[in-house]
This record gives sequence, C-alpha cells and structure tokens, in this order.
Amino acid sequence: MNKFNYFQPTEIVFGAGRISELGEIASRFGKVCLLVTTPSIPVLEPTYKKAIKSLQDAGITVAHFDGVEPNPTTEVVTAGANLAKECKAEVVIGLGGGSSMDTAKAIAVEATHKGSSWDYLFYRETQPTEKTLPIIAVSTTSGTGSQVTQVAVITNPAERNKSALFHSLLYPKVAIVDPELMLSLPEHVTASTGWDAFCHAFESILHPNTSPIVEAFAWRAIEIVINTLPQLLIDLDDLEARSKMAMADTLAGLCIANAGVTLPHGIGMAISGLYPHIMHGESLSIVYPSFTRFTVNDAIPQFAKLGRVFNYPLNNETDDILAQKACEYLDEFLKKIGMWFGLKDFNMPENEIGLLAKNSMILPDYKNNPKVATEEEMLEIIKTSFSL
Repeated sequence: MNKFNYFQPTEIVFGAGRISELGEIASRFGKVCLLVTTPSIPVLEPTYKKAIKSLQDAGITVAHFDGVEPNPTTEVVTAGANLAKECKAEVVIGLGGGSSMDTAKAIAVEATHKGSSWDYLFYRETQPTEKTLPIIAVSTTSGTGSQVTQVAVITNPAERNKSALFHSLLYPKVAIVDPELMLSLPEHVTASTGWDAFCHAFESILHPNTSPIVEAFAWRAIEIVINTLPQLLIDLDDLEARSKMAMADTLAGLCIANAGVTLPHGIGMAISGLYPHIMHGESLSIVYPSFTRFTVNDAIPQFAKLGRVFNYPLNNETDDILAQKACEYLDEFLKKIGMWFGLKDFNMPENEIGLLAKNSMILPDYKNNPKVATEEEMLEIIKTSFSL
C-alpha cells in the first residue's frame, strides 16, 4: 500500500435541527460575527431568522452581509470584507450553498490582510496568515462540500476569470450540516448540487493524490448519489433522502480536500469564469460526456467499478466492457436527473470555443486527470461539449 496523508480539522455537526446550536458554537470564537448569505427571499427567511435568533440568544452581535451572488465576485467579497472591518467581526459565518461559504472564507482573508482576496490565490507568492478570521460554515445545499474544504472559489469579472484561494486556514472551524435547511431547495438546484457531489467523489478517485480513505468515502458518496438523487427529485420533501444527500456531499467534500479534482473541474471553472450565469453543477454536466470518453481507457479499473455501482448484475462482465458501459450509464443518469446540456443550451457564442479551450488549461486541474489533454485534445473536448 502506498504512503498517504489525511487531514481534516473541521468539526462536523450533522443532523436535522442542528442549526439551533449555531449561537453556542459561534460563541467559542467571539462575540461579534459577520453572517454571510444571499439576499433574503421568502423561502430563505425562516432559515435566516433561526440563525440570527440562535446567535443573538448566545449574546453575539450579528452584522448581516446578504450580498452574495452565484459565482461570487471579487467586488462581492470586498463589500463583505468592508462590513466585517466596520463591525470588527471576530468570526465569519457562511450560511448557504457553496457561494455563501466560499464568500465567507474569502472575506475572512480580505478583512484581515492587505489588498483583496484575489491577491491570495493559491498560486500567489503571498498567502493568508494566522490573522485570517475563524470561519463557521452552515450548508443549505448538498453538493459543493465547501463546509469541509480549504478552498474558496471566486470570480474576477474584469478578467473573465474564476480561480481559488487554497489554504489550510480556510478550513471552517465547524461545519453545521442540517438537512432540514435543504428542504426548500428547488428541483433543478437539488439536481445540480447533487451532481456536483458525484463529480467530487469520482474525480477524487481518479486523482493521483487519492488514498484508501478517500476512495472509501468517495465510493460511498457515489453509491448514495446514484441511489438517492433520482428519488429525491420526485419527492423534494423527503427528509431522509435529503439527509443521505447531505452525507454524500460531506463525504465528497472530505475527499476533494485531501485528493482534489480533475479535468472536468478545470473546464468547469473556465466555463463559469467566462459565463457566470452557468451554475457550477451545470458546467460539470456539460463536459462529463466528453470527459468520460476521453479518459475511460486510461482509468479502466475505476470506470469498471463505477459500472458495477450503476448496475450490479453486470459483475460478470469484463472490466473493459464495464468501463465503456459506465460512460453510457452516466449519460443516462444525467438525462434522468435533468442535467443533460451542451454549451449551446446556455447561449455560449460558438466563436468562443477556442477561448474556452485555452482558459480550461490555465488551472492545473486538467493535469491531474489519468489522461492529460493536449491543447488540440482540449479543443476537441470543448467542441464536442458545445452541442450534445
């Protein structure tokens, strides 16, 4: 067995109704907090009220930054950081999906360091320091895994670029995973975030930094998503199914925190950087059919096992046959959960195919794939993904 490391400093508080413990938990880290969320809408108001009440009951002063938007931008982070400085926040709480949690992480850095969060991207010489504010993550979706990772993804509109801060100081101190908060998610967001969880798990298995612990968590997450997500989309009020998907999301988040992601996420980041209206899960669904055909022959054992998870009666088939079938099963699964898209469906200009291919090779994720794409191969992947 190869040597490996596994690290996870985040305390996970899991279960229905655990949002009530937010105030008690936050009080460990200070008496003034910045609560980071998307703007309030009727369906979210009860969650925000529960969170604020719990915090105030614990004697915590709450400043509420509700300016988060999908694919959060550098401007959004700066606005939140300015409020954190103004109120002298001692802890930052990200309540919501990946956008809110990632914004909270970036705010925790920008509020305590010179310059903007964009100055502290993973490849910069200057990195966050111990001055970074403590972070608490409260997830309301089941897909991004941000509640247990050291990553904060942000978009720079001026550069049409999406990148990430990556540092161990960005691990939330505590993650509250309360499936009751996910009951309000509409069907498409449930599907998109659930698909994201699948991608995190499968790509962490393909990643060269995978380990026996990562693989154990990842395969369990994959089984849950395959067996649970289609049924959840039929009954969005199924709390047990929501709980299972929340577990899959958390397990997959633990996986990418210790292994990483591969080719689809590199392309997905480039897609969202150029076209912010495309959700992260949507960007992954767009590229997966091309990715699987490009990669399968260089990862036969992993794809074959996926084929068995999808259709266990095929255990007697050879790995080569099962691996190819897994690509077909993934196509069918995407169609079943309403996530079968091409770039054309989101009004991407066809004349920007080359630009997207070029941008897809900026981040190093594509290099972690079992088969590393050349510039010509990347262009072909994007062309194939344009219209499915």
